[in-house]
Amino acid sequence: SLLGCLITANEAKIFSRCELAYMLHEEGLDGYEGYSLANWICLAFFESGFNSAAEDDNADGSTDYGIFQINSRVWCNNYRSPTENLCHIPCTDLLSNDITDDIVCAKRIVQDPQGMDAWEDWTMHCKGRDLSEWVDGCDL
Repeated sequence: SLLGCLITANEAKIFSRCELAYMLHEEGLDGYEGYSLANWICLAFFESGFNSAAEDDNADGSTDYGIFQINSRVWCNNYRSPTENLCHIPCTDLLSNDITDDIVCAKRIVQDPQGMDAWEDWTMHCKGRDLSEWVDGCDL
C-alpha cells in the first residue's frame, strides 16, 4: 500500500488557473448546464486549490476526492464507506493528474436539481458573484 501512495503522490498535479481553464474549456464545461467556465474555475480553487490529488475526510465517514472534491457517499466508491457510486468509478481515479474522469463526474453532478449548489464552497464563495477574474488573461 505504500507503493500505491507513492504512485498517487507522483501523479498529483497542482494546476495553474489558466492551465485548468484551458483544460475545462476543451472538455466542454464553459456553459455546461448554464454554468460559465469561471464558475468551474472558482469551484476548483475553493474546493481543492487546483490540486488533482486533494483528499478530505468528512465527519460522516465519507471522503471528498480530487480537483472538484467529489464525495464518496454519493458519487464514487472508496471501498470503505457506503456509497451510491452514481459516477460508477473508484474514488482513487479522481486523484490523478488526468482529470478527465473528474470532469465527467462533475458534469453528472450538475445535472441533478441542485446543480452547483451541491458544492458548499461554490455556494459560499462563487455563487452570484462577478467571477470574470477567474478567466481573465487566459488564452481561451
